Amino acid sequence: MTNDTLNIVIQTDTLLRILLLGFLGFATSMLITPVYTTLAYRGQWWKKQRSHAITGEKAKVFNALHAEKHARNIPTMAGIIFVLATAAVTVVANLDRTETWLPLAAFAGAGLVGLLDDVINIRGNGGGVAGLRPKLKLMLTILVALVGGWWFFDKLDVSSIHIPLVGSTLELGWLIIPLFVLVVVATANAVNMTDGLDGLAGGLCTTAFGVYALIAFLQGRYGLAAFCLTVVGSLLAYTWFNIFPARFFMGDVGSFSLGTALGVVAMLTDTVLLLPIIGIVFVAEAGSVILQIISKKLRGGKKIFKSSPIHFHFQASGWPETKVTMRFWIIGQVAGVLGLILFVIGNYL
Repeated sequence: MTNDTLNIVIQTDTLLRILLLGFLGFATSMLITPVYTTLAYRGQWWKKQRSHAITGEKAKVFNALHAEKHARNIPTMAGIIFVLATAAVTVVANLDRTETWLPLAAFAGAGLVGLLDDVINIRGNGGGVAGLRPKLKLMLTILVALVGGWWFFDKLDVSSIHIPLVGSTLELGWLIIPLFVLVVVATANAVNMTDGLDGLAGGLCTTAFGVYALIAFLQGRYGLAAFCLTVVGSLLAYTWFNIFPARFFMGDVGSFSLGTALGVVAMLTDTVLLLPIIGIVFVAEAGSVILQIISKKLRGGKKIFKSSPIHFHFQASGWPETKVTMRFWIIGQVAGVLGLILFVIGNYL
């Protein structure tokens, strides 16, 4: 039996730079917050409550659970805070063609799609799903992912994925592009579905990007590690104000940018097969929606869950919102540690 040894040699100034960029993300996000808050309340950027589910029927359970919350007139689009903070810090201090151009572009591009959805929500009357039509939103997200997939394959010259434990690689050639699109679009939508309770998506994404910051660091991809830590810092500042009772919501500009960037980071670190484990809560949230839709279609409108995504099911079952959020946070943190264990033993290093 041989003892494997991991030796990490890093210059002090490089480590300090990574940590400093994370702190700058937090500080910049904090500075932007009062500007956003002033504009949001002055412009009445109130989140409109949806009246119908994706499948067309009235969202009775959802409306009953959140009627009191939406009566408070809570601003949306607060994802602008951490999108701008992360972009500003990265552009000024962490631009790198091979490591940060792609995640930053995806982060900003998906944020623009979400911003369009949020603007429509704010200006609408709250009817239907209160935002962009799902098909159009999906098409725009796919477009962002396609451009990213082309850059990933053509410019970064990546055409294979690592198979954990086995220690081999699977050569895909140009098929890496549709895989890239699938991973990015699925992650973007999963994070978007998770953003339904105060602090839930912010806390979970903080954990996920923190795990990927460590993974990128262990791979020697210090620019990417700094990008992930910048997102963590920016998100922590946002989540400070988003925990129950939320002062504002991130909106689609936040959830789509986070989910898209998370999928891109998984592809860049060649850990796409670990992403469903690290993001197990996102998988469960999206899976519950898919199962609910299938059940309604095939069983004459009968539901599996009282409401979906699954965090609403637990809330409808009597769990306080804060209990659902914090327990999901714990699951996400444990899953993150499990992902790191599999990263270490999976022949990624």
